[in-house]
Formats: sequence, structure tokens, C-alpha cells
Amino acid sequence: MLDQQKIAIFSGQSIRRYWDKTLEKWYFSVIDVVQVLTGSTVPKRYWSDLKIKLKKEGCEVYDKIVRLKILAEDGKKRETDMADTEIMFRLIQSIPSPKAEPFKLWLARVGYERIQEIEDPELATKRTRELYKLKGYPDDWIEKRIRGIAIREELTDEWRQRDVREDKEFAILTSEISKATFGMTPSEYKKFKNLNRENLRDHMNDLELIFTMLGEASTTKIAKSKNAHGFAANQIAAQKGGKIAGDARRKLELESGNKISTQQNYLVDKTKKLNKKSSKKRL
Repeated sequence: MLDQQKIAIFSGQSIRRYWDKTLEKWYFSVIDVVQVLTGSTVPKRYWSDLKIKLKKEGCEVYDKIVRLKILAEDGKKRETDMADTEIMFRLIQSIPSPKAEPFKLWLARVGYERIQEIEDPELATKRTRELYKLKGYPDDWIEKRIRGIAIREELTDEWRQRDVREDKEFAILTSEISKATFGMTPSEYKKFKNLNRENLRDHMNDLELIFTMLGEASTTKIAKSKNAHGFAANQIAAQKGGKIAGDARRKLELESGNKISTQQNYLVDKTKKLNKKSSKKRL
């Protein structure tokens, strides 16, 4: 079973990847790798031409490329060409690039880090925490985000055990929780915050993260207590779990006189403050 789609970063550029639990190996997006190595503005065309060349040459690398569904820029899962680490190493040989050797080292390190994380699961959490610190997030926000990731994983694991199919059904159930919690689906929430490719939860403030966790943790609890099986039963659990968080949100908004959902986030506010300070110094 394929699981855990993640983003890896090489020289500041994103590379989508999937971890195959059964085979215990990474699959990387060929298009993303092509873009990183070539700097092409149309990596799909570059890869299309290269595929034709590899096929004509009878290269076995071509036959070992697999098509997997992963998140695209528009937030929807679409099939794209993927290659495991071994095939990616061999594919790189066909792409002339000064970045080829550094990329090979990076690729080897990514694979090794995953082996380390399997042996010591806490390493994955430590690396995630370090990544957020490098991005400028404060420690208290990071702790909530890390906890939110754990709660989300517990929920998705529960869905898998309860005969909920991944991809579309996961997305629908997540939307049900978000809509009941905040009155917005994730896609509507991203528009509200003026986000495009960015991760919505990385742009939530403390209370938004807390209510997101409450909605998902409540859904997990209800699904377990009701022994929900199949999409329909889990959809009801998602609606009820989200409503618990939504009711709590509305009560807090009534008592505090402030909206929980905002278009602001910590990093944007911090950047604006730093820019203002820099401007004053220049003056």
C-alpha cells in the first residue's frame, strides 16, 4: 500500500515523493526531478522528449517508471510518472546537469534518513520540528502543529481500518470535518487565506490548529465508539466530530467577541514586522 506523500526539498525546490510501506522504498516525481536538474520552464515537455528517446534506445529504465496518483499544484490527486531511488539514479545519467552529482548525494541521504526513521520513529518528529524552526515558527506553535500531525495520522489510520478508501473519500471526509468546524471546506479555507500551493495548516494560527485537532480527534473517538465501517458511517462520524469543534468555536467567538478563522498567520505577521523595522532603520 502506498502511503505518506511528502515533500522533499533540494536546493530550495520541492520534490514530491511517496513512501511504499509494502516495498519499504521511496518513489519520486520524475517531473519534479527533471525541473530541478534542468531548470526547464516546461519540465513535462522535457520529460516527454526524454521518454521517447529512452524508448527508442530500448532503455529498461523507461519500462520501470510507474504511474501513481499524487497531489498536483491544484490540490487534486493526479497520475504522474514516478521512479524509485534505484531507477532515479539511472535516470539522472540521461539528464546532463551540473546538479547531477549533488542530487545523487541528496537522493542517497533521503533514502538513508527514511531507514533511520523506521528504526527510530522519533527521528521523523525531530526532523519535522527542526524544519519548522528553520522556517521561523515559534516553539509553542510547532508543538501544536506536531501534535496535530499525530492526531491526523491517527484519524487516517482509523479510516483505513474502517474500509474507507483513500484519495477521494479521505478528501470528502476531511472536508466534512472542516466545514462543520469552520464553516469552510479546506479549498474554501485556502481561498479565504489567499493561499495557492501552500499547506493550509502551516498557515493556521494557534486556535485554528487547536480546533482542527478537536474536530479530527472527536471524529476518531466517535468512529471508534460507534464502530463505524464504510464511507457512509464514517461520513456521519466526521460530521458529528466536526460539529463538536464547530460548537466550541462558535461559543468561544461569542464569549470573546473575536473570530477564530483569520486571514493572518504567524509567519506573515512576523515578516511584515521585520520589514517595517528594516524600513525604519533605512530611514
